[in-house]
Amino acid sequence: MIEARHLRVLRAVAATGSFSAAARELGCTQPAVSQQMKALEASAGTPLLIRTGRETRLTQAGEVLVRHASGILAGLTAAEEEVAAIAGLRAGRVRLVSFPSGSSTLVPSALAALRAAHPGTRVSLVEAEPPRSVEMLREGDCDIALAFRYGAATAEEWDDLVVRPLLIDRLVGLVPDGHRLAESGTVDIRDLAEEPWIAGCPRCRRQLVDVCEESGFTPRIDFATDDYPAVIGLVGAGLGVAVLPELAIASVRPKGARTVTVEPAVEREIVALTLPDLARVPAVAATLDQLAGAAARN
Repeated sequence: MIEARHLRVLRAVAATGSFSAAARELGCTQPAVSQQMKALEASAGTPLLIRTGRETRLTQAGEVLVRHASGILAGLTAAEEEVAAIAGLRAGRVRLVSFPSGSSTLVPSALAALRAAHPGTRVSLVEAEPPRSVEMLREGDCDIALAFRYGAATAEEWDDLVVRPLLIDRLVGLVPDGHRLAESGTVDIRDLAEEPWIAGCPRCRRQLVDVCEESGFTPRIDFATDDYPAVIGLVGAGLGVAVLPELAIASVRPKGARTVTVEPAVEREIVALTLPDLARVPAVAATLDQLAGAAARN
């Protein structure tokens, strides 16, 4: 019989490339990893790993098991949490991944409310931008992914997930204090066509280029960084202009920079994502509710 603990070890070996690295990730010894892999191969009735010197790679059977492991483990987690809730265990564990501006604006309020309502629920938080955060959800490395999308272009990418809409986040322009358009209030993006640009995360960068090209020009991007405070700092130093989500502006004081409304309007949808099995887990459902509440208060 294939056991879940063996699948977790196999997935760790596949991800890290060696027994010793997998042992470090799992917090156990290398002999323990080796023993569990032998037990899994005995259960499977075929070799799953090939070790050549320091390299460890999967056989075809090993690749099949790893491909199915994430869904199996996510289903088991959902089952364990639901059974515990039915049995009256007032506890829960939620692994949340969020993009940075969501972490600094929506997440704190949501988790404070969750702790007040369900003090036994533990939440861990790591940061990742989509699409990596969505990959983490599908791979079983988190229970909820706070993500965003522009328009409906990526809607089909989430067909297999439970999508909880939270809010619409408009992008605003950011120009240095003293810029010729700093007092304009509303700015046509074409008026910034000759400016040097500072771009954000890769997905936001693509959206910026698309919007500018639809308006008849290609932006000259002098700097690109995933760090929103760095974007604001570069604008404040007079090194260029930028377009950032309102959530990002709300999380950082734009020293030396001025916000302006940009036309045409560009918006992104902020959502919370989870797997269908996990959506029925009480702790996950409660966290989704609190994220929605935080968004409504924003």
